[in-house]
Amino acid sequence: MVSIKKGSLYVVATPIGNLQDFSLRAQSVLREVDLIAAEDTRHSRHLLNHFGITTPLQSLHEHNERIKSRVLLQRLHDGDSIALISDAGTPLISDPGFYLIQAAHAAQVTVVPIPGANALISALSVAGFPADRFIFEGFLPAKSAARLRHLENLSIESRTLVFYEAPHRIFDCLNDMVQLFGEMREAVLAKELTKLFETIYRDTLGGILNWLKTRDSLQKGEFVIVVQGAPEPDKRAIDSETERIFQLLRKELPLKQAAKLTGKITGVSKNVLYQFGLEE
Repeated sequence: MVSIKKGSLYVVATPIGNLQDFSLRAQSVLREVDLIAAEDTRHSRHLLNHFGITTPLQSLHEHNERIKSRVLLQRLHDGDSIALISDAGTPLISDPGFYLIQAAHAAQVTVVPIPGANALISALSVAGFPADRFIFEGFLPAKSAARLRHLENLSIESRTLVFYEAPHRIFDCLNDMVQLFGEMREAVLAKELTKLFETIYRDTLGGILNWLKTRDSLQKGEFVIVVQGAPEPDKRAIDSETERIFQLLRKELPLKQAAKLTGKITGVSKNVLYQFGLEE
C-alpha cells in the first residue's frame, strides 16, 4: 500500500498493451485515491476490473476537459485525492489532461507522477538513433497540404524525430516523409508495441514504405515512426559563386525563398543553403 496525500493529483501511467507493464505502485495508487479521472470510463473500467480496482471513475476527455477540470479542482481543494489516467500509456502524451494539470499547478495542488509504459519512449529506446536529443511531434496534421508544410519545416532538423500515426493515414504519412526527407533517410516503424503482434522494422523511409505495402496484415494497429535526424550541413558544399548568388537573393527575398531559388540555380540542396543562412 502506498501513502496517498489528501488533495493531491496523481498522474498514473497504464499499460499500452501488455498488462504485466502495470506497475504495483500504479495499481496501489488507483486503489487508494478517492476518484479516477479517465479518458474513456468504459475502456478503463475493463482494465481496472481485471486488477480488482473498484475506485469510482469520472470521464475527462478532449470534449469536456475544460469544464470537468473545474469540478475536479474543487474536489482537490476539498481534500479528495484524484488519479488521472488515459486510455493507454502516460497521460498528456497525445492524450487529455493538460488543462487539469495546468490548473492544479496554478492552484498550488501537489501533482505526483506515477511513471510507466509509454509508446514514444519504448520506440525511441529500440530505434538505434541518438536519443540524447530528440523531438516528439505526436500526430501530424490529417490533411496532406498541412502535413507537407509541417514536414518541410522539420526537413533540416538534425535531432531524432518521433511521430505517432493512425493506420488509415500511415501510407500517406510515409509517402510525404519520403517526399520531404528523402527515400534514403533511415527510420524505424514500430507497430503495436508490447502487444502480441508487436513489430519493429528498421530501414530507409523508402524501404519501410515498400515493405509495408506488401504486408496487408501489418497495415492495422497503432504506429510510432522514428526518423533519423538530418545530417549537419556541409558548408564546403557552398562554393564562392553559390554564396554570391545566395547573398544577392537574400537581399530581395526571405531566407526560405532565397535558399530554394539558389538551389534551383546552382544545384546545391536548399536545406544546406537554408541552414547556412541561419548560421551566418
